[in-house]
Formats: sequence, C-alpha cells, structure tokens
Amino acid sequence: MTNKEQILNFIGIAKRAGKITTGEDILLNAIKKNKIKFLIIATDSGKASLKKFTDKANSYNIPTNQMFTKVDISDAIGIPRTIIGIADNGFAKRLKEMTNNCKGT
Repeated sequence: MTNKEQILNFIGIAKRAGKITTGEDILLNAIKKNKIKFLIIATDSGKASLKKFTDKANSYNIPTNQMFTKVDISDAIGIPRTIIGIADNGFAKRLKEMTNNCKGT
C-alpha cells in the first residue's frame, strides 16, 4: 500500500469516527470557531474556493494539504467533496505527519 493510500484510508477512518467536517458554509463557520485543526483541499478545486479556504486557513493558522483530487477525497469519505476539515487534534496531528512524510508515492 502506498503512502497516499494509507493517508486516504486514515481519512476514511476519521470520517467513520465522526471527526470530519464537510460543506463550504459549515466548514467556514467551524474554522471561525477554531474547531478545524487540519484542512484538505482538492488539487482540482475551483480557484475561488481554493483562495477562500487557503486565505481563511492562513489567517487562523490551520495547516492545509493539497495532494489529493476530488475523486480521491470523495472515495475516501464516501460522499462527493472538494474540501474537508479535520475537527480532532489527534487525527489532525497524525494526518499532518503522514502528509509531511509522503513524497507522492
């Protein structure tokens, strides 16, 4: 199993554990309330969404990752999504470690 597959499987586990927030408006509100600890943005998301969420993440010091496509993210969590937020410190810390160590293999 590649590093990317391991990360996507871990995202699926986070989803089943109820630690993922999805939906643009819901995510923006959660970011403003400091409930999001890690943000995953699809590489093929729209320019406006990409800018909005990267700017918001930067202003709230939320780490982000852009190594997966919409299809990757959607397959991992079972619903079509472009942006997902991790709302748990433990899951966010582990995902940050996993994505920092992943060289795209």
